[in-house]
Amino acid sequence: MGPRADVMHFTDRRAAGRLLAARLERFAGRDDAIVLALPRGGVPVAYEIATALGLPLDVFVVRKIGVPHHPELAMGTVASGGVHVINRPVVDSLGITRDGFLASLREATIELSRRQEAYRDHRPEPALKDKIVILVDDGLATGSTMQVAIEGLRRHAPAQIVVAVPVAPADTLRALDRLADLVVCPWTPDPFLSVGSHYIDFDQVTDDEVRELLAFQRKEAAIWRRS
Repeated sequence: MGPRADVMHFTDRRAAGRLLAARLERFAGRDDAIVLALPRGGVPVAYEIATALGLPLDVFVVRKIGVPHHPELAMGTVASGGVHVINRPVVDSLGITRDGFLASLREATIELSRRQEAYRDHRPEPALKDKIVILVDDGLATGSTMQVAIEGLRRHAPAQIVVAVPVAPADTLRALDRLADLVVCPWTPDPFLSVGSHYIDFDQVTDDEVRELLAFQRKEAAIWRRS
């Protein structure tokens, strides 16, 4: 079930993924394409896309860099591959020193590596050079996390980066158009309130769910390869 025009809601993340998959049919069955999810919320969406298109699924982890003693407040973001972005207004307004920022960056990088290993069950990162990468999340607000992910992916030299999200504000998509090779988003509500406000079921995705969906999709992919 897709979004209902009267209330602008997706049923849940997996329903949103099925709708997105229909917009990405041109990539179905390609040997040079892969679906990467931003965990955790992007994984159920990406699972449906990968399953519908017959493509491999993996994760691309992005982690906020927390302010010292206030880790819930982000002063930057780090992505797989070591790319990081500084939220300069936050750093300047709080008087964060270079050493303080670097210490928090190290902590965030360690946690990012831990999550990558846990989600992948210690499997190596996928080869992305010359691949079409479909980068998926469950929606965007400012798009800052997706921007960092795109910058991180560029270091892997993919042939093409396709951003696929169910819902986002139009100005965020315009900014991403300058960074990604293709942006696919079926729903751009105005006004945009929040990502979760456009879902009926927007329960938090757990680490266990991420691992289960990745493992299940790997089993399905193995069956496809044998058939």
